[in-house]
Amino acid sequence: MIKTFKMKVKEGQEEEYERRHNLLWPEMADMIHEYGGRNYTISLDTETRTLYGYIEVEDEARWAESSDTPVNRKWWDFMADVMETNPDNSPVSNDLKVVFHLD
Repeated sequence: MIKTFKMKVKEGQEEEYERRHNLLWPEMADMIHEYGGRNYTISLDTETRTLYGYIEVEDEARWAESSDTPVNRKWWDFMADVMETNPDNSPVSNDLKVVFHLD
């Protein structure tokens, strides 16, 4: 299953957002794979600071469980100062509707 979504990076934090993802913790990458995530891409629209995410997940219910893992909560806390977040530091994220896909 393909999941697409959008988030927002804070003004002036675009380079820091990218830097932190380029240094992704191995335990975070392991968790993403453990919960069935593959082919994960995040792109930035530099004009609007909107982040567009794309990930393929094996099972949506299993993927949803990943948000409650300690490493994911730690990542949210680590990223909270560079992006728009909810009170629990989870990113403000809106799912996008996939309207076309070609393998």
